This record gives sequence, C-alpha cells and structure tokens, in this order.
Amino acid sequence: MTTAYSYFTRAEAVIAGLLLLTMVALIFAAGVARMLHHPLNWSIDLATCCFAWAAFICADIAWRRNLLMSIDLLADNGPAWLGRALFYLNHLLIVAFLLYLVGYGLSLTWTTRARSFNGIPGVSYSWVTASLPAGALLMLLTTGLKLRARLAEDGVLTPAKG
Repeated sequence: MTTAYSYFTRAEAVIAGLLLLTMVALIFAAGVARMLHHPLNWSIDLATCCFAWAAFICADIAWRRNLLMSIDLLADNGPAWLGRALFYLNHLLIVAFLLYLVGYGLSLTWTTRARSFNGIPGVSYSWVTASLPAGALLMLLTTGLKLRARLAEDGVLTPAKG
C-alpha cells in the first residue's frame, strides 16, 4: 500500500505540474496569437480547465504535506488532550465538508454536462466541474490517511504495515 501510494503521490505532483505548465503555455500562446491578429479563442477555455484541475490537485498535495494555513495556538499551548480533541474535531469537520463537496460536485458536473465551452463547441463544460468532486475525493483520501495515522499514534489502531 505504501509503495503504491508513494507512486500515486508522485504521479499526482507530475500531473499538477504539467497542468500548470500547460495553462501558462496556453495563455502565452493566446497572447502571442492575439498580437499577431490570429486569436486562439479556445486556448483560454482550455487553460481554465487546466487551472481548475491543477488547483484541486495542488490543494491535495498541500494538505498532504501540511502546507495549508493553520492556527495551532490552542492545540500547541494547551493540554495534550485538548490538542488531540481539536485535531479529531477539525478533521471530522473536514471530512463532512469534503463529503458535501463530492455530492455537490457530482450534481454540478451532471448539471453542466450539456453546457459547452464558448471557444470549444461540442466539448462539455463538465470537464471543468468534474475537478471539484475529484479534488474533494483526493483530499478525503488524504484526510482519512491522516486520521488513521493519528489514531495509530494515539494507540487506538495498530500501525499500518507498508
């Protein structure tokens, strides 16, 4: 499991990087083409799609690496039991929110299936909105792994074997 997950996280980082590079290249190409009086109307729409997917994938990467903003004043300076309680409360709230995002995102993706991009007729806008439930599922997996690791650390579960 650990080896497969490490390959998965590496692939996730590569995909996020490629999406960000593609977005920048598309926007640059659109600017150059517009300057040459041959606008690429589809490039901004495709860049928007790349941005949406990259944003949610990068959010999962940041969440996994504990790089998101947090305020740990009470957890770090209070008693140990308070820090543990706040950790579990916070992560359960995150799970609830991510489950909501998955449900809402799936509904939004279904609703936008008939809408097409302005610059790319025939391609469904649901390719953009599908990034919401996909990103929420990735973050839900990360949150579950964080909870499992903390439960093992607190002696509630046996540590996972890699």
